Amino acid sequence: MEGGLESASLVELAVLRLSREILGGKTDPGERLVEEQLTRRLGISRAPLREALRLLAQQGLVEHVPRRGVRVATLSHRDMLELYAVRDVLERYAVETALPVRSETDLDGLRAALDQMREATRSGDRLTVAEAHRAFHMELVALAGNRQLSAVYGAILLKLQLYMALNLHREAEAAAAGDGVHRHERLFEAVTDGDPQTVLAELAAHGARSYLS
Repeated sequence: MEGGLESASLVELAVLRLSREILGGKTDPGERLVEEQLTRRLGISRAPLREALRLLAQQGLVEHVPRRGVRVATLSHRDMLELYAVRDVLERYAVETALPVRSETDLDGLRAALDQMREATRSGDRLTVAEAHRAFHMELVALAGNRQLSAVYGAILLKLQLYMALNLHREAEAAAAGDGVHRHERLFEAVTDGDPQTVLAELAAHGARSYLS
């Protein structure tokens, strides 16, 4: 039993570390993931690594290519357009259902994600910035109180963030460090005002075809 628990823990840690690297833009879509290199870098054996890669494939973050091994998942241009369209529909439904919020405490999750975004931006932690961006939008949709909606929305964001992460990297090179924070601050203010149409307009200006940015 202890060996099983240890193995499960190694799998979880490998999934966490690899997913953070992928979603934070440290690896590019289509980049090959070499088992030998990963086992050395992560300090684990092939068995937990392969289980971690299997779980990441279920999430849509990596894909197994016959006779070529495993690579970071890729999305076609059509895939991205379709995923963005579904994301927009889900966000609209959530916003129109949730606003105005019943209590200030309902906004605690958004505040926490925004605080995390500010701190990560100040420290230059791009991986955590990416996670905070995604968390903010997850919290926004969670205001609707629909668990199934949140689950579907989360799966959509996970796939899109493969490319959202690239946009974050470009933004870090081309824009002021605080631009992403300022956009989310404006969105938060629109949510606190409680007008769904204002929030949807802010989301549209927020970057409907780039990273949740």
